[in-house]
Amino acid sequence: MDFNYDKPIIAITGSAGKTMVKTLTAAILRERWIVFEPNHYNNTFQKTEEHAKQINFTHRAAVLEYGMAFPGAITEHCKFIQPNMGIITNVGLAHIGNFEGKVELLAAAKSELIKGMNPTGTLFINADDENSKLLHTHDFKGKIITVGIESHASYEARKIENSETGMTFVITLEGKEHLFFIPIFGKHNIYNALFAIAVSHQLGFLPSDMQTALKNMTTPEHRLNVIRLKNDITVIDDTVHSHPPAVKAAIDVLEDLGKKQKIAILGSMSELGEKQNEYHEDIGRYIASKNIDFLYTHGNISINMGIGAINAGFPANKVRHKTRLYRKVLLREVVALIEPGSTILVKGYSRLKMYEIVSYLCNYYKIE
Repeated sequence: MDFNYDKPIIAITGSAGKTMVKTLTAAILRERWIVFEPNHYNNTFQKTEEHAKQINFTHRAAVLEYGMAFPGAITEHCKFIQPNMGIITNVGLAHIGNFEGKVELLAAAKSELIKGMNPTGTLFINADDENSKLLHTHDFKGKIITVGIESHASYEARKIENSETGMTFVITLEGKEHLFFIPIFGKHNIYNALFAIAVSHQLGFLPSDMQTALKNMTTPEHRLNVIRLKNDITVIDDTVHSHPPAVKAAIDVLEDLGKKQKIAILGSMSELGEKQNEYHEDIGRYIASKNIDFLYTHGNISINMGIGAINAGFPANKVRHKTRLYRKVLLREVVALIEPGSTILVKGYSRLKMYEIVSYLCNYYKIE
């Protein structure tokens, strides 16, 4: 389609962070431009076909998510709208059960974006993500831009600090240091912000445009939203997606934000294939390595998180498991457990409807 080539068409794929990168990138571009940005979570190629009919001459740029649950999906996306800027946030374990449990096959499927985008366009990848080294970049003729925190990269974040309302970090752009603030938490969101800054900088936006947009961004619902309630109780709502790296990132946020008692309520993770029990046990071991006071697991397979935690030395009397049939029991027990100053993480994928747990806690501890 003709519009693919006369304006920035930014396509985002990856195992985690797609929606946040889309939100952050579009927020910056809107400082100057009219931007096409889908306002829903449906990122199938069927939706991309619809978007191809909706983008018009009024839009100065388009920012799109290209979801991928199986091989060939991103190729279909690119047939409907060929991007000239592509972002691969990371190569994690989401949907790995659909790829014979092999990360190499998952990386190959994400590489469909590299092969399907404009061959002289700009590709953005995460220099710190080990699995991103498996992406098929060798024959790409365009420009490759990297972001990173630990590794040397085109755009590097340094001096990362948490505050009560978000995070600050420093980036050097054209030889000058610039301080940024984002009203969200988690190291993974620094990477998401780096992608947005890298794209907008490549498009000629000023640091001041980026700083203003990121500071005032509207955060997507149910994605590490921090909710302050009465008795100094905090609930962290992260109830849209759940896969191993995202769960660990959420646990890190709980550990960083919690000042007193820290409670994790973690749901089962989906589409992890034959190793699903092993992946859940690994989350339990991660919990045991952190300063977390209590673990609730919810759903069926999540029981393995508790097993992993206990085997790694987490106190067995501080682990409880409840299936969905016993959600009301879970709610009663959690409310009995919560003390003034507690921080509670609720993490699970949307089909588990764990947002109902968040809603209950918000109503129970509502500030009058």
